[in-house]
Amino acid sequence: MSEYRLLRVESVIQEIISNLIFSGKIKDHRVGRLISVTRVKCSSDLSVAKVYISGFDNDIAVRKSVEGLNSAAPFIQGVIGKNLKTRLTPRLTFFYDNSIKEGYEINKKIEDILS
Repeated sequence: MSEYRLLRVESVIQEIISNLIFSGKIKDHRVGRLISVTRVKCSSDLSVAKVYISGFDNDIAVRKSVEGLNSAAPFIQGVIGKNLKTRLTPRLTFFYDNSIKEGYEINKKIEDILS
């Protein structure tokens, strides 16, 4: 599969999952709305997609949201399968990503140094 097409599919998957989280269509009580999909990484044959989740809540709340998303993965895969025009729908696995928190802490340290 071409690199450009793979990037497009990853982008579409990220948008669909973000919309499901924001609209509250994922009914698992552990999934908070203050989380975001930071990136999606698909295998070259589109059989597996790793979805990285980060958020502004504390680490425990974001990790619980990741657990909720992993349990809701079949529902999310079904929605993606209906919207994605591919032969295969990737099997989703969600992972915790602390990049937003780390970025915020680095910015705060820089501001403290400059002040």
